[in-house]
Amino acid sequence: MINLKELEVWFVTGSQNLYGPEVLKLVANNSTEIAAFFNKSAQIPVTVVYKSVMKSLDEVTNMCIEANSSPKCIGLVTWCHTFSPSKMWINGLKLLNKPLLQLHTQYNRDLPWGEIDMDFMNLNQSAHGDREHGFILSRLRKNRKVVVGYWQENDVQERIGVWTRAAAAWYDMQGARLARFGDNMREVAVTEGDKVEAQIKFGLSVNTWPVGDIVKIVEGVSETQIDQIMAEYNVLYDFDKEAQKGGKYYENVRYQARIEAGFKSFLEEGGFKAFTTTFEDLHGLKQLPGLASQRLMAAGYGFGAEGDWKHAALVRAVKVMGTGLKGGCSFMEDYTYHLNPQSGYKALGSHMLEICPSIANGKAKIEVHPLGIGGKDAPARLVFNTQTGPATCTSLIDMGNRFRMIVADVECVEPEAKLEKLPVASALWTPMPDLKVGAAAWIYSGGAHHNAFSQAVTAEYIEDFCDIAGIELIQINKNTSVPNLKNELRWNEMYYLLSNGLK
Repeated sequence: MINLKELEVWFVTGSQNLYGPEVLKLVANNSTEIAAFFNKSAQIPVTVVYKSVMKSLDEVTNMCIEANSSPKCIGLVTWCHTFSPSKMWINGLKLLNKPLLQLHTQYNRDLPWGEIDMDFMNLNQSAHGDREHGFILSRLRKNRKVVVGYWQENDVQERIGVWTRAAAAWYDMQGARLARFGDNMREVAVTEGDKVEAQIKFGLSVNTWPVGDIVKIVEGVSETQIDQIMAEYNVLYDFDKEAQKGGKYYENVRYQARIEAGFKSFLEEGGFKAFTTTFEDLHGLKQLPGLASQRLMAAGYGFGAEGDWKHAALVRAVKVMGTGLKGGCSFMEDYTYHLNPQSGYKALGSHMLEICPSIANGKAKIEVHPLGIGGKDAPARLVFNTQTGPATCTSLIDMGNRFRMIVADVECVEPEAKLEKLPVASALWTPMPDLKVGAAAWIYSGGAHHNAFSQAVTAEYIEDFCDIAGIELIQINKNTSVPNLKNELRWNEMYYLLSNGLK
């Protein structure tokens, strides 16, 4: 999907010529060591590149211009080892269009209590320099993440790593192409949205292709290609008896392999990173792409059902953030509830077909069942349950005057009994702080019935992404109360009304 190590974050240190060459040499040595340490950290998945110490307006400006034009640079980590006068940063920061993290640390961990002198104080004054740096970033209204702590602490590395993953997702979205095969489901509001504003805000290009275009490619897939994909199926998945060779639905499975090969060819040739389908527009296709969509999601593509392009883009972004982490990401839908107060209120997430096997608990099974909607042949799909443990459900909606992201913490749990007759993949979870509050908060916030479900990406990743994108974020977690959330929504309306002005 994406090799995060090919992307770069630049480690930039601020100082000034006032301190003389010997101090500046120490500053450079310390900064080089920290950058090298971060570059080897297992918590930080990208390449950390040391940049020379910034000592003047011209150096800062040229560095920011270079960062903007670098195809590999996805953001800057800044740190002021000494005092770095903030006026010299203004021109560069005004030009900078890459994400920024302000690291507030110092080279030494402990104060040398009995030996501390003014030389030590002049060299190690991040507490001084980063406040000056923080002022100018705030004065310029620059969104950034602030991480505080000793640079060797695991917590500091983890938080930097989270931000680099969010920055990587933002980088991946710039100029990304999303293909909609057909339109969205008729009369559905939440799958609509302003695609022009999305391109302005996110850099994402969303366009529609007639289903007939993809049908021609699907029909042109060779039997050899289908055989190769079927061989992968046999290795990776179990087969229901009727889906096996010689079974009633074996050819239905082969047709999904045909769809997969055709879609993948189209997406690769066009450089697409996400796609949508809808069961209301399948002209020329014999089945709704089920297993095919699941497999393409597992390969890293974003996906949205019923033409939901916002969540297709979001699934891709969350997949990029979670690259290499334990746990997967899938397109998901809030489907139905368990409302028993004795055993606990729970939500069952699923969809007609398209749940990514990256979230499967064990080996998925290929099954074929009639869909009961769309009027097409019975489609093959992967059926499985999800792993237990913490997860997030994230939704991106268009509020008319802005985009809003909603992220909810949930706890995945085991079903109370086997879901023997459920012919689709599913996830069962308890919303935080509980279903009554969590669901009410989601509904008050306007969250969609679709979401990007992840067991790898926490709310902090989504927060960092929203800060980079400059969009509204609503968080629903163990501390949420409905009255406080309603007030937050009211305050946000006023904030965005004033901040957007006449735009």
